[in-house]
Amino acid sequence: MFAANLVNALAVKAHLAALWMFQDQGDQVGWDIRSLWAQMAWPARIVVIILFIMSAWSIGVMIDRWIAFSAARKQSRQFAPAVAGALREGKLDEAIRVAERHKKSHLAKVVTAGLQEFKAHGDSTEIPGEQIEASKRALERSEAIVHAELKRGLGGLASIGSTSPFVGLFGTVLGILEAFKKISEAHGSASLGQVAGGISEALVTTALGLAVAIPAVLMFNYFTGKVEAFDVEMDNSSSELVDYFLKRAGARR
Repeated sequence: MFAANLVNALAVKAHLAALWMFQDQGDQVGWDIRSLWAQMAWPARIVVIILFIMSAWSIGVMIDRWIAFSAARKQSRQFAPAVAGALREGKLDEAIRVAERHKKSHLAKVVTAGLQEFKAHGDSTEIPGEQIEASKRALERSEAIVHAELKRGLGGLASIGSTSPFVGLFGTVLGILEAFKKISEAHGSASLGQVAGGISEALVTTALGLAVAIPAVLMFNYFTGKVEAFDVEMDNSSSELVDYFLKRAGARR
């Protein structure tokens, strides 16, 4: 008996809800992009425009970093064996030329700085220890510069990923306020068409905020991992180059 009454009550409630939602058949509510945009007030439109700008900027950073990292990886794979062969034969000039031909390689940028510094002090009167210390400092400076270049744009990507949900939430609040305003103006009997603008503002801005934030956060984490891997490779290359300098200095004594 209780179950039957509950089913009947739910049926009545559902019927009343349907009547309320479609009580004004004259209001044509569109849910396509053009209709949603037309139903929005300008404050919500400004929020949408800001989110689109943030999305475009983050996509630009993603493409730029993807191209840069792919080129660095590809050229480094070509550079490493070529420069290793030149160094084994003691050809510093050849190693520098090889590095200069791979300007997009993160390893080549670091190695070039160390080799040029070592070569510049090769004919000086400095003792080997000072020569090697100068080369180490050149390697460290080059690593810092390359690290900054690799991270270019990632700070903005992180900012977009962390702030775009809140920008969307601001639009959601504007939409809810707009819906409540329409209900108040209609004295509590507003049709779906009357509150559609506020509903569209709330839904669209929330969805856009998440759509902008999720890719930005995922790609920021991905690119940060790539930068860390490149840092390890540069540290290893610097250590191997310093060992090479030590052997060369020891051989000259």
